[in-house]
Amino acid sequence: MSMLYPYGNQSDPTPEDPYPYEDYYGHGSGRPPRRCRRNRGGWWLLLLLVVVIGGVVAVLSRFSVNLRQTSSGVTLSIQSPASGSDAESQSAETAGDDVAVLQPSGNPTGSGAQLMVTETPGPLPETASDGGQGLSLQAIYRKCIPSVVSIISTQRSGSASGTGIIMSEDGYIITNDHVIDGAVAIEVLTSMDQTYAASLVGSDATSDLAVLKIDTTGLTPAEFGDSNSMEVGDMVVAIGDPLGTELRGTMTDGIISAINRDLTVNGRTMTLLQTNAALNNGNSGGPLINAYGQVIGINTMKMSSYYTSASVEGLGFAIPIATAKPIIDELIEQGYISGRPAIGINTRDLPAAVRVYYGIPEGVYVDTVDPSSDAYAQGLRQGDTITAIEGIAVSTGEDLEMVKNQYKAGQTVELTVYRNGKYYAVSIQLMDASGL
Repeated sequence: MSMLYPYGNQSDPTPEDPYPYEDYYGHGSGRPPRRCRRNRGGWWLLLLLVVVIGGVVAVLSRFSVNLRQTSSGVTLSIQSPASGSDAESQSAETAGDDVAVLQPSGNPTGSGAQLMVTETPGPLPETASDGGQGLSLQAIYRKCIPSVVSIISTQRSGSASGTGIIMSEDGYIITNDHVIDGAVAIEVLTSMDQTYAASLVGSDATSDLAVLKIDTTGLTPAEFGDSNSMEVGDMVVAIGDPLGTELRGTMTDGIISAINRDLTVNGRTMTLLQTNAALNNGNSGGPLINAYGQVIGINTMKMSSYYTSASVEGLGFAIPIATAKPIIDELIEQGYISGRPAIGINTRDLPAAVRVYYGIPEGVYVDTVDPSSDAYAQGLRQGDTITAIEGIAVSTGEDLEMVKNQYKAGQTVELTVYRNGKYYAVSIQLMDASGL
């Protein structure tokens, strides 16, 4: 097995145990052993207890701990409050282990369906009633509401909800990737109160887009407009399910506050439309609509959801249709987006108290490594800590993603890896995410 090499020594220093923490915790645990400490008096012991208790409280305060009675017994679940964005409710019964992972029925990819963009019929009005141009707010709602659906995502830890847009009369639905991420089952609720089981055609976390398919015909598809024609100050409305399906079909209005707004979320940079139309958890995946009732954006986030716990109003963002169209078409054609770079690992950000206690340097902790990745072939393993990529120090998974996304699949990058008290340099080839 290929192992990591320490700096300045190209001879093979393969350790006797490639899993350096195995003896203490058992095979494959990937957790470093506790360090032996001398008893230096009661004061040091008291100080240590204060630090440990404070660290545990700080860590647990970031998570939600739940005990649930299931068919297999009592289940303990620990969740981050940020997980499951657009959650309508986390109190639903945990899905049992016998729930099968959602698979497309038939073959919804390769159908040739494409998102069609319609030219704006005239100049966009400065107000909803400007010279008779555009539609009234009431007319916009009547035109668009049949094309807006609710998305209910069943996950093993509960349920989440968002909004979707009908793309075609035969059942293709557009929504956000984060609305359905981790789902074991998905349902679509139409404006006519009809519920359908949905299959996942394809999704892309980088663009936060997903395409679903329901087995029906005769739906009312949305009319999609040219987002490139939008200017700051143009009137827009948003329709969706703020805070869940109880408030589904809610319409809010506003203007385009900014165009080409670059935001970095979870290590990926997105160029978005900014609006002051009210958006809340549950609006994700729904339409941002111009004065002619054309969908020109797909709502994706509200600033306060990602950047601060303070109340922030009038800062909503949507994916422009001009950006979304080629991605949606490729998802329908092949079920994935090719060429996305991936290391082939799942990572975790360790709290400072945990790192200090175990003597782990600042970096990104490796939870799992895909056996089919080049990173695995070069010796990267669970329990390693990545401290830098291409010489750029990283302290969080988002830092690692930001640097990685500057490269393409097939290119080689150098990782600086900490393991068992030593630093190693390892060059790995980035994989195509669709192949992992």
